[in-house]
Amino acid sequence: MCAATLRPGERALDALLVRRLIAGRFPQWAGLPVTPVASAGTANVMYRLGEDMAVRLPRTAGAAEDVAKEHTWLPRLAPLLPVAVPEPLGRGRPAEGWPWPWSVYRWLDGENPAVGSVGEPVRLAEDLAGFVTALHRIDPAGGPASYRCEPLAARDAETREAIAALRDAVDARAAAAVWDEALRAPAPAGPPVWIHADLQPGNVLVARGRLSAVIDFGCMGLGDPAVDLIAAWYVLPAGAREVFRAALDTDEATWTRGRGWALSIALIELRHYRDRNPHMATVARHVLDELLHAHAVGPHRPSPTG
Repeated sequence: MCAATLRPGERALDALLVRRLIAGRFPQWAGLPVTPVASAGTANVMYRLGEDMAVRLPRTAGAAEDVAKEHTWLPRLAPLLPVAVPEPLGRGRPAEGWPWPWSVYRWLDGENPAVGSVGEPVRLAEDLAGFVTALHRIDPAGGPASYRCEPLAARDAETREAIAALRDAVDARAAAAVWDEALRAPAPAGPPVWIHADLQPGNVLVARGRLSAVIDFGCMGLGDPAVDLIAAWYVLPAGAREVFRAALDTDEATWTRGRGWALSIALIELRHYRDRNPHMATVARHVLDELLHAHAVGPHRPSPTG
């Protein structure tokens, strides 16, 4: 089975090529079965290797740059986090016509939460808050900048372009109001912290209603803690959102910036993927519906500037 390509000129990948890569780099695993893993991810392709491992191959040169970062930092972060994260077992090299480095990780059990339908929303909200809190408290010394390390204002032009391009799909006036409010929020009061920066359903694993693992740390690094609050709208239903917020004990300005990050990411994703990746587009639409509905009917709060 060949992994579907998402971009013009993207190299096609199938299980036969993955077997050749494994045999050439890790002959001790050459006899293990290689099985495609269904995923809506846009940066990497996944294959299961035997029962206990996964092969992760970048789709783009940008994603390939994350391989070294993950192999360096995940082993350092893992002991300080309350749930499992990917454990690198081997680092592959370009070969067999495949142009980039790739990784073998230990397999992590669990399922991605369904969009808009979480079995144990309160428990998941508490678990996510525990993960985010622990990650943000890790010593940032020497850490790289996150993929999403820029201030919200740096995303202004692209976000407004997306609002204009999606007038047929979203309430442009409401989206602009949420965005303007986020831009008015005060900047972070402290230094950058460790963030995952992409807490979407596809990067969260759940077992029996509880958070079992967080995966895909390609965007990780140092940045505004508000970026990780996107989980409130990407993963959690409305009823659990305040549980997440209370468990984090976050201030109004950080929450408002987090809402702005979720809005900007969802708008840009919907604009980019609505004709290319149905699953990503569905997630983005759900997030925008949640954001704009909550903004329209939510309780009045003081402005982030007091």
